[in-house]
Amino acid sequence: MAAAAAATPPAAAAASPPLQEFSVAEERSGHCAVVDGGCLYVWGGYVSIEENEVYLPNDELWIYEIDSGLWSMHLMEGELPPSMSGSCGASVNGKLYIFGGYDDKGYSNRLYYVNLRTRNGTYLWKKITDFKGQPPTPRDKLACWVYKDRLIYFGGYGCRKQSELSDCFDVHDAYWGERIFWGWHNDVHVFDTTTQTWYQPKIKNGVPPQPRAAHSCTVLGNKGYVFGGRVLQKRMNDLHYLNLDTWVWSGKICTNGEKPGDRSWHTLTSVTDSKLFLFGGLSSDNVPLSDGWIYDVATNKWQQLKYLPKSIPRLWHTACLGKEGEVMVFGGSKDDLHFMDTGHCSDLLIFQTQPYSLLRLSLDCIGKMLHLALMDEAVLEQIKITNISLEVFLMIILADVWVKAANLCVEVLCL
Repeated sequence: MAAAAAATPPAAAAASPPLQEFSVAEERSGHCAVVDGGCLYVWGGYVSIEENEVYLPNDELWIYEIDSGLWSMHLMEGELPPSMSGSCGASVNGKLYIFGGYDDKGYSNRLYYVNLRTRNGTYLWKKITDFKGQPPTPRDKLACWVYKDRLIYFGGYGCRKQSELSDCFDVHDAYWGERIFWGWHNDVHVFDTTTQTWYQPKIKNGVPPQPRAAHSCTVLGNKGYVFGGRVLQKRMNDLHYLNLDTWVWSGKICTNGEKPGDRSWHTLTSVTDSKLFLFGGLSSDNVPLSDGWIYDVATNKWQQLKYLPKSIPRLWHTACLGKEGEVMVFGGSKDDLHFMDTGHCSDLLIFQTQPYSLLRLSLDCIGKMLHLALMDEAVLEQIKITNISLEVFLMIILADVWVKAANLCVEVLCL
């Protein structure tokens, strides 16, 4: 699950060409994704190959250019993180930070970053070791808020020593030989990116959410919202917020009217100054979900989007807000990962939650006409566009459509 700080990057000098162009990011779940400037960046996660879970290469950064609709892959260098799933990725001032996750050696509490606004085309990972303070205990499936150049982490599943047990930890299992305990967290940890300092804020008041993992977080104003997630065998549908200035929890928000069902592995995204967009996840009955909901802070109501197709369930995907108010959902699984871990996806789903600008509508029209002129009938049949309403529409971008269109453009330009 990812949070992104939207800031316009400075103009970059000409970068070296990517290793692979006009391809698509490989299918995956449990990855990290952020938007910075006009691009979506994807790293990590895992895929199933012949009933084995395989972590994707840790030196690959996939970049989706939003305006052109094209993917490219760049090899990364530096102090590479291990290949992982369940890490928490976020963007602050043009840098992608990843914390935590799970790899072949277990849970992580290491923090890495890479500058996405490179001027020479080289993406260089750096492991942060010269920090002050105490980082969180190792964990995965946590979430975070980005606020005032700080990364604010909440929850997750991981391990603790017996001496580290506290009220913010629900024990799931234990290995008594070494007195190691596994379970769910509801603690809050802050990393200040300007001072390279870890600290735990003093929560002054309010009732915190119970420990959980595979929940989703997003920032609206100075409030960090959290929805759902799992603890023990229970999945939840409660909504809370933490005031990120005063460190006061809201307690469970009692909303008006109907509301989303229990779920984990979903996403929650701020789409306007007063609305949140919830999508997908895994239900209490282990059913992959494809429903979408809008939460209006002003009315304290959830509204279900009635016309989303049921054929696109997603869980353990990522969702990022684009520059035109669109929510870009990438990857994830369409199957229950506990029982049939084969349905990883590489589709990019785009939810338009507010009207496009006139400039964007004009450019889209020109782009569609160009694609129609270049594509043959076989390619056209693969394009599926579903009009939902004046407020929301969903476009499913099939991977090889963009590849064929891009190759055709190159052929025409070479004539």
